Amino acid sequence: MISVYSISLGCPKNRVDTEHLLGSLGVAVQPVEHLSRADVVLINTCGFILPAVEESVRTIVETIDDLSGLRKRPLLAVAGCLVGRYGAKELASELPEVDVWLPNQDITAWPAMLAHALKLEGAVTPGRLLSTGPSYAWLKISDGCRHNCSFCTIPSIRGGHRSTPADVLEREARDLVAQGVRELVLVAQDVTAWGEDIGAPHGLATLLERLLPVPGLARLRLMYLYPAGLTRELLGFMRDAGAPLVPYFDVPLQHAHPDILSRMGRPFARDPRRVVERVRDFFPDAALRTSLIVGFPGETDEHYAALTSFVEETRFTHMGVFAYRAEEGTPAAEMPEQVEDRVKVWRRDALMEVQAEISEELLAVHEGTRQQVLVDAPHEEWPGLHTGRTWFQAPEIDGITYVSGPGVEPGALVEADIVETRTYDLVALA
Repeated sequence: MISVYSISLGCPKNRVDTEHLLGSLGVAVQPVEHLSRADVVLINTCGFILPAVEESVRTIVETIDDLSGLRKRPLLAVAGCLVGRYGAKELASELPEVDVWLPNQDITAWPAMLAHALKLEGAVTPGRLLSTGPSYAWLKISDGCRHNCSFCTIPSIRGGHRSTPADVLEREARDLVAQGVRELVLVAQDVTAWGEDIGAPHGLATLLERLLPVPGLARLRLMYLYPAGLTRELLGFMRDAGAPLVPYFDVPLQHAHPDILSRMGRPFARDPRRVVERVRDFFPDAALRTSLIVGFPGETDEHYAALTSFVEETRFTHMGVFAYRAEEGTPAAEMPEQVEDRVKVWRRDALMEVQAEISEELLAVHEGTRQQVLVDAPHEEWPGLHTGRTWFQAPEIDGITYVSGPGVEPGALVEADIVETRTYDLVALA
């Protein structure tokens, strides 16, 4: 057995990569809560944008400092997008204290590389060590990206789109549910692109046909649905499939004005209203989440006003807004008409104020209703109180439901009365 202290930065896809690595070493792995008790310290980094790069480097440096005072120093391994973006050779010259660099050009090789560094004798075998508790797990269905948005570094870091075969994903899904997981959340850079590179006859629907019948699965949620992939055929299939698929659509639109969408290189219908209308044609009560970028090069006051009007009209259930950052190596970083930072920050904050009012109004409708709440974890401060989620709340990125009462425990799916609503959260009694 080896003891591991792990830090997984960035997106849920990184979390899945960490879990697969730790579960595939060929020996029993014991997670520990302090690096002084670890045989190996693993940092899975993010390198998508400059703040993520800075956080990753800061985490590595702070970890090196913490390890320097230990009598028995564990092996230090660094993996992920930071390595993919800058390369192990360049990083090693700056951070020689790191023992093993794991680049994400071939994530499947990570277990063998780390096992070799640890001098483990057991054979490396596919596996996964869950870190999300009993209620939900992320299921990464592909890696890389086929798109070339002008602001994005992901294709250069993680490579082109590569789907995981359906039989592998079905086996993993069944294993996760057998461990007690109630909700599976499908993630990828573009979930709707699954299967295109491996000849799946009906694309994502082919995979959903394999996953939806998994015995014991209470919820199946799809994240990162590229707008162009939400065809009428796919939406019709999803509507007819019904439970455990939840009518939750995370569609990263990024903007609403055709001028900005064109500069972003977003290859889908120029008017995102068509995407929203198409979803609501099939799912009138769908929960819609999106992410938007403000302050993109060339964004004028008129462009921003159009975006604000779009948000007010659409009334997203959940929304994230990001101030554009010029990332080295992307076409957008070289574009003229870069927007001042103070303007970008103001636009972001103002748009989130609009969304806060919308969220509060939408959640208020649920007061007095009865909802199924999937319980995630005990509250850290209040005994007897737990955090959980309704069907329209995704883990880690949306608001939560505070729930208490008989039968409320991690992993339980309970019927509860919504007794209070807030800007982003709910309060419920089972």
